[in-house]
Amino acid sequence: MRRTSNINRRRLLQASAAALAAPALGTAALAQTAWPNRPVRVVVPYPPAGGADTTARLLFNKLGELWGAQFIIDNRGGAGGTIAAAAVAKADPDGYTIMHDATAHSVNHALYSNLSFNYTKDFVPVFLASLVPNILVANNGVTDKTLADVIETAKKTPGGIDFASSGNGTLQHLSLEMLKHMGKAPINHVPYRGGGPALNDIVGGQIKYYFSNGSASVGLIQGGKVKPIVHTGKGRLGTLPDLPAAQDTIPGFEAYEWNGVFVPAGTPADVVKKLNAGLNEVLRQPDIVARLKQLNIDSRANSPDEFRAFVAEETVKWGNVVRDAGIKLGS
Repeated sequence: MRRTSNINRRRLLQASAAALAAPALGTAALAQTAWPNRPVRVVVPYPPAGGADTTARLLFNKLGELWGAQFIIDNRGGAGGTIAAAAVAKADPDGYTIMHDATAHSVNHALYSNLSFNYTKDFVPVFLASLVPNILVANNGVTDKTLADVIETAKKTPGGIDFASSGNGTLQHLSLEMLKHMGKAPINHVPYRGGGPALNDIVGGQIKYYFSNGSASVGLIQGGKVKPIVHTGKGRLGTLPDLPAAQDTIPGFEAYEWNGVFVPAGTPADVVKKLNAGLNEVLRQPDIVARLKQLNIDSRANSPDEFRAFVAEETVKWGNVVRDAGIKLGS
């Protein structure tokens, strides 16, 4: 009897220990599954009102509605997006700091020689949010009507003409550099701290020309606030069917800005999976589909692996453009 009692007591102690461990394991699993259970900070490396900011607010506001969660947009402009990227790269990889970046994510590695982080190693691609062409817009006081007119004006103007961009190394900067090179047009680069401030100065007449993100400027175009010249995509745009493509004048001139969602390296895989699934669900919502169409934004369902491959291709493509043009920025 004593031997049997000892065995039973041992089994009881083992069962008790297992019972005590089970809630702890279950709580950890539940906490992971319940992500997000507090506000998530969405860092946008550019000021409000630009293309990346517009897309981020549209998608994450809807995701917050669908999930009953809170996503807080945190605009941190400056240095072509590298200031914000450096902060996110060092953030805790817990799913509560994510980044909604733009094409500069695939460009800055070639522009800056001594960054404190690595775009490839320190971020995990989650979701390709948008593809949108640039639109060359001008102040309403500009008499140029076509891209050929703009090039001719640049050649006739002593010292060339000034072009705004949304910042050093952005797609808007690279687009004007492409025009300068492919159109043999004397153009002076005037960098702004984001697309919003650049558009404001186009409207106000402080500067005359700007390759704007197509989603950010379409409302101003339709409202008659700025004059569209060409877009940098293919064919015609659904919202601006009369606007020609730049490649109609300069064959091979093509540039799309993309936006995408990234998290710091080390973020749990199930958070990446859930965030990707949620954003794909956002793209299926009828009101989002309609709004993206209004903004000239192309979107498609995609997985983290597909987005990772896309970013790798863009990194090679724009790195070659930067090197061929001999562009270097800071350290």
